[in-house]
Amino acid sequence: MKDPAPKSTHLTDYTSPAWRVPKVSLCFELEPEETRVTAMLCVEHVDGHPQRDLVLFGEELVLESLSQNGEPLDSQYYELTKDGLVIRDLDESCELEIVTRIHPKRNTALSGLYISEGHFCTQCEAEGFRRITYFPDRPDVLSVYDVRIEADEKRYPVLLSNGNPVAQGELDNGRHFAHWHDPFPKPSYLFALVAGDLACHSDQFVTASGRTVDLRLYVQAHNLDQCSFAMQALKKSMRWDEQAFGREYDLDIFMIVAVDDFNMGAMENKGLNIFNSKCVLASPQTATDDDFIMIESIIAHEYFHNWSGNRVTCRDWFQLSLKEGLTVFRDQEFTADQTLPGVKRIQDVQRLRNLQFPEDAGPMSHPVRPQSYLEINNFYTMTIYEKGAEVVRMLQTLLGASLFRRGLDLYFDRHDGQAVTTDDFVKALEDASGRDLSLFRRWYDQAGTPVLEIQEGFDDSASEYHLSLRQHCPSTPGQDVKMPLHIPVSVALFAASGEKIPCGADAAIETTLELTEQQQTFVFKDVHEPPVLSLLRGFSAPVIVRDQHRPETLAFLMQHEDDAFSRWEAGQRFALNILLAWVADCQNDRQLLLDPRFSQAFAALLKDAQSHPALVAETMTLPSESYLGDQLSTIDVEAVHMARCTLMQQLGQQCFSTMVEIYEKTQGIAGFDALALGQRRLHNLCLTYLCASGESEAQDRALQHYHHAPDMTHTMGALRALIAQPGEVIHQCLGDFEQRWKDQPLVLDKWFSLQAMAPWPDSLERVQDLMRHPGFSLRNPNRVRAVLGSFTMANPLGFHAIDGQAYAFMAELILELDAINPQIAARLAGCFSRWRRFDAVRQNGQQQALQRILAQPSVSRDLYEIASRSLG
Repeated sequence: MKDPAPKSTHLTDYTSPAWRVPKVSLCFELEPEETRVTAMLCVEHVDGHPQRDLVLFGEELVLESLSQNGEPLDSQYYELTKDGLVIRDLDESCELEIVTRIHPKRNTALSGLYISEGHFCTQCEAEGFRRITYFPDRPDVLSVYDVRIEADEKRYPVLLSNGNPVAQGELDNGRHFAHWHDPFPKPSYLFALVAGDLACHSDQFVTASGRTVDLRLYVQAHNLDQCSFAMQALKKSMRWDEQAFGREYDLDIFMIVAVDDFNMGAMENKGLNIFNSKCVLASPQTATDDDFIMIESIIAHEYFHNWSGNRVTCRDWFQLSLKEGLTVFRDQEFTADQTLPGVKRIQDVQRLRNLQFPEDAGPMSHPVRPQSYLEINNFYTMTIYEKGAEVVRMLQTLLGASLFRRGLDLYFDRHDGQAVTTDDFVKALEDASGRDLSLFRRWYDQAGTPVLEIQEGFDDSASEYHLSLRQHCPSTPGQDVKMPLHIPVSVALFAASGEKIPCGADAAIETTLELTEQQQTFVFKDVHEPPVLSLLRGFSAPVIVRDQHRPETLAFLMQHEDDAFSRWEAGQRFALNILLAWVADCQNDRQLLLDPRFSQAFAALLKDAQSHPALVAETMTLPSESYLGDQLSTIDVEAVHMARCTLMQQLGQQCFSTMVEIYEKTQGIAGFDALALGQRRLHNLCLTYLCASGESEAQDRALQHYHHAPDMTHTMGALRALIAQPGEVIHQCLGDFEQRWKDQPLVLDKWFSLQAMAPWPDSLERVQDLMRHPGFSLRNPNRVRAVLGSFTMANPLGFHAIDGQAYAFMAELILELDAINPQIAARLAGCFSRWRRFDAVRQNGQQQALQRILAQPSVSRDLYEIASRSLG
């Protein structure tokens, strides 16, 4: 019999906790098969709260004993339920002792306490602590934790938890213990424990106030030589947060542990960050430039959580973006400072448009502050993170950097040690700045991506330029009616000479307009010629702009823009217009002819390769197939692929000699500064275009590039250039790569992913072969993402093959994975969420896949929510 549909949790149902738990003492007697956990909870009833029962959550637990103030509790005073434990008639203040048994080795969901490569580790966000002991596992219950860990000393010489070390020592029977104390109250989702045979890369950091902090990075011994970069990234993050936001670290020790089995990238547990090993380990031989940048960004993100998430945490999970959106904004600012701000902004916008905009336009659309959820694990979304960061960025734009910083300081000072809401965050900014942000709050509660329509007018006699902006937002699930938002729109005006025309207060050459109504007209005076409009400079708001820029205007902006994002955007719009026209031409069997104005603008762009390599590389990168498909009413998989490949081919052919010249000038570039990163990126991108041209000389060049690559950045550059066309050369390189790296799982993931993304006619068969590889395992999230995630998200031609076999294949695999790890299964099921955007045949295939998933009697809550919402 199928279980009844699970019930949703709603923001409107929130009630404050009836019981406080100011202190928690935990003792772990670690054994892989069965671990004994003794929890001592000091509980206090909240005066005047109508609820008297103490409700504790628990999953997959065996209750061994339960005592109040040292006396066993009679069974008439408590009840074990499907979701936990309810205790009645407690004293107003008492001490509870709860002894449970758990089974880490069986825990394939990787939530709670589990085993990874023989090591104990935890993941408690969002609701994993209830898999360790019975507890009021909610973010608004903050406690001071004391933790004692006991384990076999030979197998688990390293015993770690949150806070500062207090004591350690020997026990009988070859066991030992460690005692940790965290003086800062924290919610249970920030609890962490690690035990294993780990090597330590150590260092120190001296804070702005002169305190010395011990830094420790724990990894398996054979990975110790890949830790230096991560440690330096941590030290840079600590210094930068002091300088940019005035936030100093507070404990005596900061630790990072790298584990191989992890559902996410990393976790910000107080003082003991647990990381997916792919987000820590790196050397030039094993990691690409993108890997290094990603590692630095994630280490910064998790460290920054010490204040934006730990010291000040979220009251409930509906406020998740309070910590995640704010911290993404902070890590974006950090990475921009370490690389190039304009290029970083472009990359952030690409990520938003390729991943979050489709989420906003589909069945999984939800506000930055959701109103309900079925399974909180499913709301670690692009909307919460990336759109949430954009909301914070808009606040900075509206207030200005100085007032925004003052508001953020007030927020941290006012709410230190508290669990708060997004309203508390915005109120602190209001109080510090004197601005009324009541209209802006709609960004937190209204789903969907706003659309801006523009209309321009020029009054020659009055020397006035008129810009009319109209905003509207399509309906989203549960929100048919949309209200106007407070949208900052940064603009500049260009004269025909390429010079900027003053358009703001005090003759400023750019200004930020504040659109607060459905439609507004802004008048610019003393404008003596029809200007060229630069709109949404720096991508000042996460909106879609509908305009009618002509090719000559876009070419002008590609040449004269001084805002990196806007210059890139002009090139993207020009390319997108061509590609959309070509999709229609493909559908009508017409020849694909390249607009000479685009090829001329593209060739002119290459002239800046030496001075601005990173920006040129970004501008040369064409819109992705997924983004191109999003612009169509019905996604035509084959036409989109053909149009993009043809444009790559024609540009490669027309600019072949120039690209060869750039390629040769950017060989042998070393270093990790922004210029060197940009030159290597441009070097590899030119090789991709050369190979796309179809010239045999280019393939020979790529083969030599592969065999003489000095590092992984160049190795992967060669493979990505060759992968578009199956044949002897690429198979030779792939075979060589496998032999070289078969014993390094994180490097082998690149090999898995590259093939899963390859748009070859036998894509599905190749994915099935990859899953039979001895290095693949459904139990490891990194392997699943490398093969199945890459196939479904980055190989539209293969996954959406018209025969529908890939849909049926993925449905069965998702169900198999659901029994192992529901979180990963649910994320993978998102591949079907946009089925309505395709033709009837593909719609039918994806519908059947979703129906097959929902027909499974024991489908998890995680997977049920994604599948049911997708199906509608």
